[in-house]
Amino acid sequence: MSLTGWLARAGFEDTASAARFATAAELEGWSAPGGSLLTAISQVADPDLALKTLVRLVAAVGRGRLEDLLTTQSLGRDRLLRVLGESVALGDHLVRHPEHICAVIDAVPMEASERVRDLLQAVCPQGRGDLSSQDALRVAYRRQLLGILALDVSAPNPQATVHHTAAALADLAGAALEAAVAVAHETHPQAGSKARLAVIAMGKCGGRELNYISDVDVIFVSEPAEAVSEEEGIEAATVLAAEVMRTCSAHTGEGTLWQVDPALRPEGKQGPLVRTVASHVRYYKRWAKTWEFQALLKARAVAGDAELGQAYEEAIRPFVWQAASRENFVTDVQAMRARVERHIPPAEVDRQLKLGSGGLRDVEFSVQLLQLVHGRTDESLRSRNTLEALAALAAGGYVAREDAAALDAAYRFLRSVEHRVQFAKMKRTHLMPQGPHDLQRIGRGLRLAAPAAESLTAVWQEHKRTVRQIHKLLFYRPLLSAVARLRPEDARLRPEAAKERFAALGFSDSAGALRHIEALTAGVSRTAAIQRTLLPVMLGWFAEEVDPDNGLLAFRRISESLGHTTWYLRMLRDEGKAAERLARVLARSRFLVSLLEQTPDAARILSGDAAVLPRSREAVLATMRAAMKRQDDPAEAMVTARKVRRSELFRCALGDLIDTSSTEETMRGLSDLNEAIVQAALDVAERIYIVEHGQLPVQVAFIGMGRLGGRECGFASDADVLAVHRPCQAVSDEDAAAAAKEIVQQVRSLLSAPGPDPSLGFDMDLRPEGKTGPLSRSIAGYRSYMQRWAQAWERQAMVRARPIAGPDDLGEEFVQAVDPYRWAEGGLTDAQVREIRKLKARMEGERLPRGADPRRHFKLGRGGLSDVEWTVQLIQLQHAHKHPTLRTTSTLEALQAAVDLGLLTQIEGVALEEAWVTASQMRDAVMLWRGRSADSVPEHVVDAEAMARILGWGPGSGPETGEHYLRLARHSREVMERRFYGQETL
Repeated sequence: MSLTGWLARAGFEDTASAARFATAAELEGWSAPGGSLLTAISQVADPDLALKTLVRLVAAVGRGRLEDLLTTQSLGRDRLLRVLGESVALGDHLVRHPEHICAVIDAVPMEASERVRDLLQAVCPQGRGDLSSQDALRVAYRRQLLGILALDVSAPNPQATVHHTAAALADLAGAALEAAVAVAHETHPQAGSKARLAVIAMGKCGGRELNYISDVDVIFVSEPAEAVSEEEGIEAATVLAAEVMRTCSAHTGEGTLWQVDPALRPEGKQGPLVRTVASHVRYYKRWAKTWEFQALLKARAVAGDAELGQAYEEAIRPFVWQAASRENFVTDVQAMRARVERHIPPAEVDRQLKLGSGGLRDVEFSVQLLQLVHGRTDESLRSRNTLEALAALAAGGYVAREDAAALDAAYRFLRSVEHRVQFAKMKRTHLMPQGPHDLQRIGRGLRLAAPAAESLTAVWQEHKRTVRQIHKLLFYRPLLSAVARLRPEDARLRPEAAKERFAALGFSDSAGALRHIEALTAGVSRTAAIQRTLLPVMLGWFAEEVDPDNGLLAFRRISESLGHTTWYLRMLRDEGKAAERLARVLARSRFLVSLLEQTPDAARILSGDAAVLPRSREAVLATMRAAMKRQDDPAEAMVTARKVRRSELFRCALGDLIDTSSTEETMRGLSDLNEAIVQAALDVAERIYIVEHGQLPVQVAFIGMGRLGGRECGFASDADVLAVHRPCQAVSDEDAAAAAKEIVQQVRSLLSAPGPDPSLGFDMDLRPEGKTGPLSRSIAGYRSYMQRWAQAWERQAMVRARPIAGPDDLGEEFVQAVDPYRWAEGGLTDAQVREIRKLKARMEGERLPRGADPRRHFKLGRGGLSDVEWTVQLIQLQHAHKHPTLRTTSTLEALQAAVDLGLLTQIEGVALEEAWVTASQMRDAVMLWRGRSADSVPEHVVDAEAMARILGWGPGSGPETGEHYLRLARHSREVMERRFYGQETL
């Protein structure tokens, strides 16, 4: 094979140029195709660059000095070739300073103190020889930099060791600053005698996570020497600090190190370059902004007067860990991150490794925000280093382990890429290259699968998506703001102070509350750690409710049921408003608590607004049927359907409780749920019949009546139904009726069987002939009864009749059969109107429970639900035959139609609607609070207050809420008496 052919197969891009270099005199006899040297070169990041620079290096050094190294396979050769194939700039440096080859081939990790000694020796008069101190520093710095680079590029997995690389670069920068301080003292001995100077590293240097090329952020601290005034000392220290900056930043024949940036100092570029410790403290106490405290998280003394640097660290440390208590701290940090993104030039947005979406800043800001909020009380989080802090956050339960692992991997990848982008030409940049050659070089340098450029891009995009997703989860976590608002002593949950806090928060049983806290937080498990984060905030939310003790007890029960799961505590910690919602639920609604205790998995619904919206009948029924399908035993199938009902009840109740669902949406959702469970029971009943009898001789449908028919169910509503059947072909009416009866009885039995879910009353008393009549009739049977025997009230009951289960066509046939009777031509006769009025008056006198206040009873009281419904239904019976908009089973729709038609005035319509809606809302609110139904406006102060809170009224509004209803009911009753009992034409 020709040389160029071999070079092409080996991965060289410009094979003609590579062939010329491979056959150059400098490499004569060493560079045979397939030989050891060329094969080794072919494996580096950029083989073309390595080969070209190697020829230059041999020319500069001489073949004799490099022959043994280059012709023998060794770690030293591999390191040298990889350095030459990764960095143009440092390859040029080696050509200029071939004596530094040993720094590459013999590279070993160095302690920070060794780096300082080496650079101090290099800049002292005895060590620098003929070089200026600045040039001597640059040469010595790059010698050490070559060693760091050699270890980096020759690592089997550079991403796994990137934290060592970044720490070494920070230590080297610190050593350079120390050397620069020495140069400053040598250059300005008089100033050095008047002031002590310490250099505080900030940002990445402070966190020991520095890049190859980066501004080094610093703060200068000074104290005057003995017998020197503060003003004179500051002036002298300013001279020293300026010299330190110049020594590192100036351009010389040996280039520059990096810019020393003191902009993070108090008052920024407008402030004095140097301050005393006391001056810093005064500034941070009075003037500092939120971002300045976040910046102080990284502050680390690295050069100059060590004792002074330590004094500075100790003085500013309390400011760092009190910062999260500042007003609007979390939102300020979030806003700052958003500003950073907005200021990225549009052309750079998609290429940013550092500032853009899914970049390094997303990781860093997420970690720092969590540190600052939780680190007030957890000292294990007080690390300057991003990866160390991330690991501590995961260990403490503040971040999910899988999220922490994903962020760790992404951070290592992004840092490794950023290093390779920078050290290629030793230029500061945070942009991913666009050219395929550069992408290939970086991908190969990271040992990515071929084709390396495509692998690099794919891995980068995946990390970006993951980082952004987790950043949003962590950085905008609502729990953060809640924790930040706590006083540090309240966030610690120390037992000695807990009882006092419980009493102050309104807990009745402080000792019991303490036992619950201890049970939830005892031990060193991850679950206990997460609970220690959650509970201080949860306690505050419980305390805002009427019954905080019950809320905490319920939280303990639910947590003990779900604590073993992987999702429960993570959801509360990470997802949306789940934790606050759970606290509200547990302290506000015994109804929801009982549902959660029976079906803990329903807690998943807490996580998002969309999940809280009631689901349609079709969606719920599909879920029920899918679950039932997996059960061979019909009884077990019904159990699974009822379990689905419990979860959906929780969804509807939660939406109502936290006000993400309107009253109408909740009523429709509950009605759809009741329809679905009746249909599921019918499915199971038919399965049982088929098992027992072999085939189904009849079709059965159920007709919803009352509030179910109107799709206006509440949490305490029964399922009022009728049953209708139709014989299958060649089946007699008698056999069909018997089969229908058996199926209906089975449905009733399935729905009324004891179980953990709230009972659903299955009431068939509205059927023709009431309790003495057959459970099911045929269409002909209903038609005959309505024609011959139906009384006015039975026609009125049919106003709300609507098919809810069974074959659609059978339900529709029933509707067509009863429409001529409920929407009868001519409406009602005077006798029928009198009959309905008499019946209503008798009900008011007989059905109201003994001792009940007729003003406060939701259903039968004056101006309550029954008054509104009977008034609206009387209008429908009178006028629907000529006004189709009145032909609806919904009370509210019919009421609006009556107003639109002029049958009621707008004021009358509003009075009836407000009373009916408010009574419905209050009845549901009391049901949610007590866990059992109630018929009247509560008079007990606690019940009234709880109802008011659920309805969205403020603290202390219980009595006012009740008075509000009584006013609405009075207005409703006035309309009812005028329109229902009065002489006005309806």
